[in-house]
Amino acid sequence: MTSYAATPADSTDVSRARRLVPGEPIGKIGDLLKLPPGQRAGLIGAMTPEDCARLYYDWSLWARPEQEPPPGDWVVWLILAGRGAGKTRAGAEAVRRWIEKFAIVNLIGPTADDVRDIMVLGDSGLLNICPDGERPRYLPSAARLEWPNGAVSLLFSAEEPDRLRGKQHMKLWCDELAAWRRPDAFDQALLGLRLGDKPQAVITTTPRPTKIIKQLAADKDTIVTRGSTFDNKGHLAKAFLERIARRYEGRVIGRQELMAEIVEETPGSLWTRALLERQRVQPENAPREFAEVVVGVDPPARSGSKADECGLVVAGKAPDGRIYVLADMSSQGDTPAGWAARVGAAYRGFSANRVVAEVNNGGDMVAEVLRQAEPHLPVRSVHATRGKFLRAEPIAAAYERGLVFHAGVLEKLEDQLCALTPDFDRRTGPSPDRADALVWAVADLLGLDRPGAGMMEFWAGR
Repeated sequence: MTSYAATPADSTDVSRARRLVPGEPIGKIGDLLKLPPGQRAGLIGAMTPEDCARLYYDWSLWARPEQEPPPGDWVVWLILAGRGAGKTRAGAEAVRRWIEKFAIVNLIGPTADDVRDIMVLGDSGLLNICPDGERPRYLPSAARLEWPNGAVSLLFSAEEPDRLRGKQHMKLWCDELAAWRRPDAFDQALLGLRLGDKPQAVITTTPRPTKIIKQLAADKDTIVTRGSTFDNKGHLAKAFLERIARRYEGRVIGRQELMAEIVEETPGSLWTRALLERQRVQPENAPREFAEVVVGVDPPARSGSKADECGLVVAGKAPDGRIYVLADMSSQGDTPAGWAARVGAAYRGFSANRVVAEVNNGGDMVAEVLRQAEPHLPVRSVHATRGKFLRAEPIAAAYERGLVFHAGVLEKLEDQLCALTPDFDRRTGPSPDRADALVWAVADLLGLDRPGAGMMEFWAGR
């Protein structure tokens, strides 16, 4: 890992700022902050509306040192930063700077929606950080941006790695790489990073201890910069900062999501990152036909934005007996009719045999709500009589035995699995609804939650 310091101010730029008169080019506006307060106030007071507009869009004034491209001969600039730390803005501003000199600067996000809603249209996306004269034309149907100077940015989803085959890039912005369901999309991206005299990529992501992130962080051609959520506190709501600090301080999820640490493992967890990596297959390598497919559901006790998630996980049992976790379609905030409709869509979309739903919260009403959304839906009701850790133990053991695989990366589900420790049921915090849904689905396919089934039968290889 390489670190760097901010470049000292250029005295020529400072002198240009001192000579500022209305309408004159501002130069490096960030150096205004280095002038005495009285002189700075006088210069700002003399600015025209056009000068003020340019000041607003001058990233050198607003950026923290770790948000600006580092010097040196690097191929990948890896920004590992917490939620709300300003990494999206840093990536977008890198693109804005590159566009001045390079004709092809492409973008890749976890999904097509993420590219559109975060990288292009988001508050820190390219359309919002560029002034009128620089703002690109967004062509959603063509998945591209056309810049006023003739440069082009092609927009890609990491869910479609084959679209990257044959595409070439001078520069790349890859967002939330740790969340890409198809890590092979990054391989395709790097193979296309070959145009111009200095191909480079900026990667902005909240870190997770995935194989690809650890490899990049250790690569000699990578410069890593880090930022925590609290580094950007001036642009975040005070109530948000107080709430997350109180809830996540000292916890593994806080170290990862707020402080941007690559947290290897949670001591005592039933699942490890290494185990999940071992039991992962690319989606195209999963079987196309299954002997059985089930939809596991852990419904929330109430609805609304503060309610628990509705855990919804789809798993299939191949003819050889191996089980593949195919999708995590969990959601939060839906009404009962809303999450029931999602269950019905999963049942139909995956041609499932049945739905397995926990009914501790809601009893018979759970099956009734599901059938109202999807008439004749085959629902098998299950009751939780033991804690989450105990219920999950035989499922984790099935992973260890090589019986259960993940089709692609299921990041939020995997985060919950890797947080299940022996003391979990004594802790307060968010419920692992995704993990619960997975446990019900896999237990059903293994027959572990049937009357008479038990650990002895399981270890005997039933």
